[in-house]
This record gives sequence, C-alpha cells and structure tokens, in this order.
Amino acid sequence: MPFVLLNNDVYLVVSSPSYNSEYMLQDDLELSKWKQLLDRDIEILKVKANISKVQSFLTRNGLECADVETTVCVKDRTLTNECVDKIVGYALSHQVMNSTVPTPGKDVLLALSGESLQHGVDLSERMQNDHKKKSTKKSLKDVATENEFEKRLLGDVIPPDEIGVSFDDIGALENVKETLKELVMLPLQRPELFSKGQLMKPCKGILLFGPPGTGKTMLAKAVATEAGANFINISMSSIGSKWFGEGEKYVKAVFSLASKIAPSVIFVDEVDGMLGRRENPGEHEAMRKMKNEFMVNWDGLRTKDKERVLVLAATNRPFDLDEAVIRRLPRRLMVNLPDATNRKKIISVILAKEDLAEDVDLEAVASLTEGYSGSDLKNLCITAAHSPIREILEKEKKERSLAEAENKPLPPKYSSSDVRPLNMSDLKQAHEQVCASISSDSTNMNELVQWNELYGEGGSRKKTPLSYFM
Repeated sequence: MPFVLLNNDVYLVVSSPSYNSEYMLQDDLELSKWKQLLDRDIEILKVKANISKVQSFLTRNGLECADVETTVCVKDRTLTNECVDKIVGYALSHQVMNSTVPTPGKDVLLALSGESLQHGVDLSERMQNDHKKKSTKKSLKDVATENEFEKRLLGDVIPPDEIGVSFDDIGALENVKETLKELVMLPLQRPELFSKGQLMKPCKGILLFGPPGTGKTMLAKAVATEAGANFINISMSSIGSKWFGEGEKYVKAVFSLASKIAPSVIFVDEVDGMLGRRENPGEHEAMRKMKNEFMVNWDGLRTKDKERVLVLAATNRPFDLDEAVIRRLPRRLMVNLPDATNRKKIISVILAKEDLAEDVDLEAVASLTEGYSGSDLKNLCITAAHSPIREILEKEKKERSLAEAENKPLPPKYSSSDVRPLNMSDLKQAHEQVCASISSDSTNMNELVQWNELYGEGGSRKKTPLSYFM
C-alpha cells in the first residue's frame, strides 16, 4: 500500500470497492472508518462469491433461476459446495411440492422460482444456526467435571445463545444498562484492557435491587447474552440438600464449574433468602456454613484478576442482606419503578410485534399506568390482547347457535387472520382489570429508597440510621 507525505503528515492510501476513489487514512477515527469499509467489502465479496457458486451449480445441472442475485444474500459465511448442493436440493423439493407445472423435457432447462430458491437458502441458514447451538451444547457436555455436584450443576447451565433475552428486549432502564455494559460486558469481552494496574480489576460482584417486577432477572439474562457468557442460575433449591455438609460442596462446585466454563455469570436471584443476615438466632448451622463457604469461594474469585466470572445478585429486600455480602457487592444498582417516559418505552417493546389499531396512543397508556412495574404493564397488555379473541369466540358461538337453530351446516371456525387489531378501548378496559402490584407509598418501597440513599449507586450517603438496622 502506498504512503504519501502531505504537510509533514504521513497518510496511508487505500482503495475500497465501496468507493470509486482512493481513501487516505491518518488518525484513529479514519482508521476505524476504513475498518468498517473493509468489513462491508468482505460481506460484499462473500455475497458475490456465494451468488457465483450457486449460479455455476445451477448451470452445471441444467437449472436456471432469474432471481439468484436477489435471493442468495448470505454474507456471514462462504458457502461450501456441499451447502450449495443442499440449498438447490431444498429449492427443488419445495418447487416440486408446490408447483402444478409439468417437469420440462430432457433438453429444456428447469427454471427454479425465486421463492423456491429463497426457501432453500432460509432452510440452510436455519440448519446452520441449529448446528451452532448443538455445537455449544456439545462443548458444555465435554467439560471435564471433577465430581457429581459439578455434573448436576452443568445440566442447568444456559449457553448465551439459548438465553433468549437481550438489552433490546428491555424497554427503558438505559442508565442501568449502560452501567452494566461498562462493568460487566467490557471486562468479559475485553479482559486485556483491565490487566494494567491495580485499579482496573474487573468488578466481581453487582447487586440489582428494587421492587418486584421491574426487570432485574431480565437484566441479568441480557448481560450474559450480550457478553457471550454462560448463565448459571442458582438458588436455595438448586444448591440445598437434605444431607448435612452437601450444601457447602454444591457451593464450591458452583465456583469451580464457573471457572471452567468462563466467561460465566453466576446469578443469585432473591439473594436475601440465601445470603441473609447470619445473626438470625433461628438459623440452622448447616445454612450458616453454606453462607461462609459461598463467601470464601467468592473471595477466591475476587483475588483472581484474570478469572472471567461475575456474581450478579438480585433482591427485593437488600436491607436483609448480611453486611459481609454487601461488602462483596461493591456496585449496587437500584432498578426502580418506571416513570411515564420509560413506561412508554416498555409498552412499545411489549407491543412491538402486535397488530395495533390506529387509535392506540402509547403516551396515553403510559399516563394511565402511574406506579405500574414492567411486569404489571406486560400483564395489562396480555389482558388487553384477549379482548379481540373473546369477541371472535362470542361471534362464533352466536353463528353456530343460529346455524343449529335453522338446521344449517355449521360455519367454519375463524382463524388468526380474522382477529381484529388491538385498539385503545381494549387497553383502557384492561387498565380497569389490572392494577399496579406495588404501592409507591408502601413500607417496602420507602425502605428501598432509604437503603438506596445509604448504600446504592448515586445515593446521598445520609448518616441517619434506618429503624430496621437498630
């Protein structure tokens, strides 16, 4: 590649298929743009190569398709000869099964429709994705487990591509999502950036707290998905045992297994039930030992700078946590009830794939639902979605009753295409049925706000002790 000198600055001159002229690079921003161009060019070249392969295969086998260039848009991989063979095979099967046109003679080219070729490409892509999922499962099964406890826990591990929740599925909570991206995803995805010095050690413990139904569990799953980390969901039911001493062994197995399948996220839901205050006089000795074992292994994790394992905890009652647990969760993020703006975002995500009438006003729905959590909003939308179905069932019932009374054949049942769009009236009616599950003035909410002021991210750190700590 040629270099040029302009005004005592050195430029790298490159050419790109995306641009007709040469492109001069100097600073990091231009290099970043150039990398984007190169990535785009690679995709273009892959698409062209795949189109050429499919076209050549069709020609060699006495086939033709006028829509090859518009249907074969595979840009994430280069198709092998075997893949092309399968795509055309799927397309032929689809055409034979769905076409009423007779097969042409020996010397006439068989014309594949664009729809059939598209079917072949789509089926090939689905099978490729299924193969990737099976490979992930197989790789987890191939993990060498040291004991029966690791083996049992391994069956509950969820690979990142099977979690099924991303940040796009969570409306609102933008500040929390940005913080989690910085604290969790960057250290898991780019550990080399956090290897310099003592202050850049990745955070090993994060607490999500807030009222029920605000999306804490969804956030934890989305973090694992976005970071490409294996998800280990633990609770008292998964690590508890009726046999004395087995609880500690399960706890130890959680951390040893998480290290083997790193990057991984250990998610402890309702952490107050498992790691609550140890001075409780009625607490069993086995439970206390299990808590101690959890914190010992957690400390071991905290001393391993390069270990890509994170403990992510969630609770509705952070004030019930043991002080030693709070110390090990240095970042504490409150996931609060959404305001009107965020309620609108949540509702838009929930209704994104629904058929809506023109009169649906999301801002009006957001204004109606003051004090609703994300879970409450979802329940409201589900209740509203049942209204059109109830109408169509009632209509079916009346028509069938009328046909029976007149001794006429029963009318056919309605299909999903006959269900009318969701309208504003449905949502208003659902609002009368579904109430907020949390009161903003409740004792629990006030305690959460006060605890956030004392220990949460961005709290005022007031020194006035809370009554329940007395």
